[in-house]
Amino acid sequence: MDYRRMPIEIESPEQLGYERIRCNLAESSVSDMALRDLDVALDDLVLMYGDHVGHPGLRALVASDGAGLTPDDVLLTPGAAAALFIVATTLLRPGDHVVVARPNYATNLETPRAIGASVSHLDLRFEDGWAVDPSRLRALLTPHTKLVSLTSPHNPTGQVLPEATLREVVAIVEAHDEARLLLDETYREMTYGAPLPLAAALSERAIGVSSLSKTYGLPGIRLGWLTTRDRTLMERFLAAKEQILITNSVVDEAIGFEALRRRGELLPGIRARIAEALTLTRGWVAADPRFEWAEPRGGVVGFPRFRPDVAVDVDRFYELLFERHGTIVGPGHWFDQPRRHFRLGYGWPTLERLEEGLANLSAAAGAAGA
Repeated sequence: MDYRRMPIEIESPEQLGYERIRCNLAESSVSDMALRDLDVALDDLVLMYGDHVGHPGLRALVASDGAGLTPDDVLLTPGAAAALFIVATTLLRPGDHVVVARPNYATNLETPRAIGASVSHLDLRFEDGWAVDPSRLRALLTPHTKLVSLTSPHNPTGQVLPEATLREVVAIVEAHDEARLLLDETYREMTYGAPLPLAAALSERAIGVSSLSKTYGLPGIRLGWLTTRDRTLMERFLAAKEQILITNSVVDEAIGFEALRRRGELLPGIRARIAEALTLTRGWVAADPRFEWAEPRGGVVGFPRFRPDVAVDVDRFYELLFERHGTIVGPGHWFDQPRRHFRLGYGWPTLERLEEGLANLSAAAGAAGA
């Protein structure tokens, strides 16, 4: 593996220092939850090795969301990042062909490269509303494609695959004997309409990945999962997990079980708060003629850009935004895109800080104008 640090990690808020940031518009989750919000009693928890596959009750809750899925189709991992790593390193060898949508969450782009896979990018376009075109995807596959990697709702654009498109993608993958579909479903419960079916429920050739980090604001417990109905493949994924870390933290799993058990009472408030933040952000985009975006359909991030006819010193814009206004966003190079684009996270800050941060974006853009 040819490891290298990714800009999104090097320049992340936690590396920069939260104390230096007043308006954090770079996060890709809702605001972080405190342990007291879940009222979890841990005093009697025995700190033993846990089930290697993961907490049975938690796996059952995950499986209950997908038609035909069982707890045996779920493997718990330390966050979605570990699940993505397990999938990539299990399925790919140097030279193997993989198709990855771009822009994308950086790990989905970087891990296949680090393995030495032959990567073809399905480049999504602003002009198409960042939509996945199945015909363009089909043209990228070869008889030796091992993996097709997509994300929905999409990070960083917030776009959502229509169910008909997802089913067409599944059919395309199933027509290639060696190919499998990896769908990063981390933001699925934050879809603004009806959520997509779980990918693993649609095909044995599909693998889903998700976590509690984004929707529930629980990145600190490092708890995610992957789902597949392919029993042979699941055994290989379990072998990878056991060789990397043996088992998850039983503390993390106990907290995660309580959060997912209570999702019926937690999600309405989370979704209402997201709707308020989106309304505020939509109004800012409409009011500032220098920026444009394809409005998100799910998640808590969008991917605005400076309009093509706007003259701006982009490097100066980011410098002023942070140094003068204490505000950060996720610049486009985090996602292999031009820096005129940036990921704007509207779900993490308070509404007051979000409004202030949006005003700071306009102020920095004005000061950096040519």
